[in-house]
Amino acid sequence: MSFFISDALAQSAAPAAGANAGNLFQAMLPFIVLFVIFYFLLIRPQQKRAKEHRKMVEALSKGDEIVTNGGLLGKVTAVSEQYITVELAEGVQVKLQRQSVTSVLPKGTIKSA
Repeated sequence: MSFFISDALAQSAAPAAGANAGNLFQAMLPFIVLFVIFYFLLIRPQQKRAKEHRKMVEALSKGDEIVTNGGLLGKVTAVSEQYITVELAEGVQVKLQRQSVTSVLPKGTIKSA
């Protein structure tokens, strides 16, 4: 029956305090490496994209040609602090949140599309 349950063995004396700290560091090292990898592959690039989007939204001005999150192309006709007015077609204007702009297109893109 001893092959199912291992025999209890006497424990040796507790290791020194310095050896215990080394073991803790070795145990935490994989988690630290994983966090560093996640930071450089996921967190940092996302923060960079968010910063670039924030700059683009702040720089919106009248006359810019834009693409919205919904895929609509339009020309900015009015800009306020929170909202922009976009002309989608002649006589069709919608009011959008500034954050819903995905990208700013080069001038003349809408006419060539």
